[in-house]
Amino acid sequence: MRFYAILLLAAPLAAQHDMSNMPGMHHDDAAPSKPATLANMEASGTSRNPSSSPMNMAGFTAKRWRFMFHGVVFLTDIQQTGPRGGDKFLSTNWFMGEAEHDLAGGVFSVRTMFSLDPATVTNRRYPELLQTGETAFGKPILDGQHPHDFVMELALHYSHPIGGKTSWEIYAAPVGDPALGPVAFPHRVSAEELPQATLAHHLQDSTHIAEEVLTAGITHGIVRIEASGFHGGEPDENRWNIDHGSIDSYSARLTLSPNANWTGQVSAGRLTKPEALEPGDQVRTTASVTWNLPYGNGHWASSLIWGRVHKTVGGANLNGYGFESVAQFARKNYVTGRVELVDKDELLATGQSFRVSAYTIGYTRDFYLLPRIATGLGANITTYGMPAALHAYYGEHPAAVLIFLCFRLRSAS
Repeated sequence: MRFYAILLLAAPLAAQHDMSNMPGMHHDDAAPSKPATLANMEASGTSRNPSSSPMNMAGFTAKRWRFMFHGVVFLTDIQQTGPRGGDKFLSTNWFMGEAEHDLAGGVFSVRTMFSLDPATVTNRRYPELLQTGETAFGKPILDGQHPHDFVMELALHYSHPIGGKTSWEIYAAPVGDPALGPVAFPHRVSAEELPQATLAHHLQDSTHIAEEVLTAGITHGIVRIEASGFHGGEPDENRWNIDHGSIDSYSARLTLSPNANWTGQVSAGRLTKPEALEPGDQVRTTASVTWNLPYGNGHWASSLIWGRVHKTVGGANLNGYGFESVAQFARKNYVTGRVELVDKDELLATGQSFRVSAYTIGYTRDFYLLPRIATGLGANITTYGMPAALHAYYGEHPAAVLIFLCFRLRSAS
């Protein structure tokens, strides 16, 4: 597997630089993290996990440049019940690299993130009951999740202090994440042991792979304000290329980080024709709070998330509520869960809206079989709730089981 080979090549690098909330980082028994800075608090795009979130990566310094690497591979078997259920073996994965340099009193960085999902998620989707959003082979995806693009992020970022408590920053990305929504689910600290997407993904954080992103922000103490322009259309079905389009959408986000263990955000934006087969624009509003508590040989992270989409054609208002949590204990064990309550109007051809629910619980055990690689064996089970009108399509008690192996790069202990 080419992606796994990349991880093995990166593994011998020394973990010399703490970037505590970079995308999808994982953790084990590494030393306590250094104090957070603007650069090391960011996850996907300029979104933030709590700065106490324990993370791991490999890195080295060369000619005053700091290089950081991180990778995650999930090998997952999905089994689902009911008339619309499906089974599949697949891999979701991503690899991050960043180069950082001090410049003119600030910090300049080049950030990249790639995924082999276009090759490892066949037929342009994987089964996920009640999931909707984007297209496959020219048709809307129903009861399935689309793969990520090969290029998940390609961005330049610069931050500069103004006095002791204030700084400004700019983020520019042909492919990146605008200031809209919480940290995207693949990189959220509270979702690290859940390989499947949230059902509310397209109501909360689906813009994490957007085109032509330009964000400016200012931070003062615990408060951060950002504004973005970007192309509102979702990525097309060619997952290997870099899409392009005009900057036709906008958003703003207010983030509060009162201490190392808490961060919260409220954001809103207007997306110009995000769905290829759906007319009109969307107005999206989100709010979220994420909490992380470090303790001996582990941590406990939780998020509470709300997202709302107003469709300008037809006037539909769809809400998605979610709570997720992961608790690590005895270094190698993780118990995780997620509860969602989501409005869906694409499950039937009639366009009728239904409020559905999903309840997930899981467990992962890490094994350190290879130097600097954490190999996690895990499983989770999801049960679903829905109105009686959907029982004919899904059965009365549909369920899904995921069994997975996860490979992650570990920092040096």
